[in-house]
Amino acid sequence: MSATAGQAQGERGLAERLGLKPGQVVQEIGWDEDVDDELRDSIEDLTGNELLDEESDDVVDVVLLWWRDGDGDLFDALSDAMRALADGGQIWLLTPKAGRNGHVEPSDIGEDAATAGLSQTSSISAAPDWSGTRLVTPKGKR
Repeated sequence: MSATAGQAQGERGLAERLGLKPGQVVQEIGWDEDVDDELRDSIEDLTGNELLDEESDDVVDVVLLWWRDGDGDLFDALSDAMRALADGGQIWLLTPKAGRNGHVEPSDIGEDAATAGLSQTSSISAAPDWSGTRLVTPKGKR
């Protein structure tokens, strides 16, 4: 296997860990210089679509929400992100890992997600500096 093929497979694995599939539409909110470009590229490669920015009015399958402590009110951001979601859609909340600048406590995520009407289904290491928390609307509310 060539290095390029191995890299492509590794990059695709980043997006696959998020459970993304070809053809899905993903909106990105909270982009800044510190986001993980490999993860972003892998999402575009796997889905075959460019990431939509936060100004988009399209209905999306997934919202990728980059969030850091100090970015504002997480409840408000989650509530806004839910407006763009298609039925059965999901939000991937990406926060800096523990010990990194901007880290958000898991208890704060859980509290604000529940208040917004979201259920936390899984957490993963999404990138070297970022943790990912998958949030969905409970089945009874879809």
